[in-house]
Amino acid sequence: MEAQTPIALPIVLALEPVAGEPPARLTLTRDEAAELAALVATDLHALVPQVDAARLALAGALFDQVELLRPGFPVWSTLDELARRVPRGHLENVVAFGSHDGHMPAQPLEPSTLYAEGPMRLLPMSLLAPAELAEELSGQLEIQLVGRGETGALTADWLMRTLGIRLEHVRYLSRNDLLALTCVQYEHVNLAPLWSLLETALLTPYREESTMSARGLALRYADGKVLAQSPSQWLAGQGGDIAERAHALAGIVFELRQYAALLDAHQLPLQLQPAPTLAVEAGDGYLLETLAAADARYDPPTLFAHEAPGLGVVAITVGQRGEQGQSRVLAHAWPLKPQALGSLLALLADRHGSAGELHALGRIMLDGDGQLAVPATILH
Repeated sequence: MEAQTPIALPIVLALEPVAGEPPARLTLTRDEAAELAALVATDLHALVPQVDAARLALAGALFDQVELLRPGFPVWSTLDELARRVPRGHLENVVAFGSHDGHMPAQPLEPSTLYAEGPMRLLPMSLLAPAELAEELSGQLEIQLVGRGETGALTADWLMRTLGIRLEHVRYLSRNDLLALTCVQYEHVNLAPLWSLLETALLTPYREESTMSARGLALRYADGKVLAQSPSQWLAGQGGDIAERAHALAGIVFELRQYAALLDAHQLPLQLQPAPTLAVEAGDGYLLETLAAADARYDPPTLFAHEAPGLGVVAITVGQRGEQGQSRVLAHAWPLKPQALGSLLALLADRHGSAGELHALGRIMLDGDGQLAVPATILH
């Protein structure tokens, strides 16, 4: 009878370097990874003796939590797949993967330098447990690691010597512990709604989740992506005087950029919610909504930049100016990353047949109804 596939129990070794002393490298060699795995196996046995019945798989790579907490958990799934390919009983039931010629054995196990300055480095591991033991072992790991999961002195000393850093703390966590820690961190910076979306995408991706940002922007997770309410639609539902609305819109865009950056780091796509009167789309670092096509009775389309202190270009509105103080709005674009501005301008100019020049307004310009607008001048 064919043996049952072992159940993967994901855990992590969390390193907290002394502030200002990040590791000089993000991966361990094959030999180093094997040395560390032997030390980790000893630590885990002292904490939870039942681990001896499981296979320990370790990836010799240091990640930020945003790299580990991505839909499908690609780092752990890759580690588990590689470990299952190694013949049973090989290397005394401990298998480690490190770099060779500067590269890890699979792309998902390559940490990104984009997140190398984070305050905590995480080294992923899995325990591949027999199905009949998995539930009990998982429960013991959840209890013991959170309560007394510090590494042994030999392991901590090895890490500091090998990586050339000092460590404030180094301990074992279950993946659930890491999820809980990240939840607390996001709540602390007023991003609890973001976490509710991310948690759904990670743990129950088949479900939908709706929430609202701290400033009142509607957000929804569905079908593997996050759908955000258009800032201009949000603006349409606001009251107050024009100056207050403009200030509030700047706050919404600031918040949306925060969400966009973190969702991008967690590799969760961000799009605009579809609307009956809008054609919405998302590009690399921007969101775009198109309201109308150009009208030949008006001036050629022009690109206008709405600006706010500290944010730079908040939105780009494509508009046409016409006679008797009339103007038409064709589209609103929301740059979420500074580096997206150039490509976004080129796209808008090409699509609407306008010059690529961006006319800075120096402020967020709203019309009498409190909606994004463009200057209107009489034609001569």
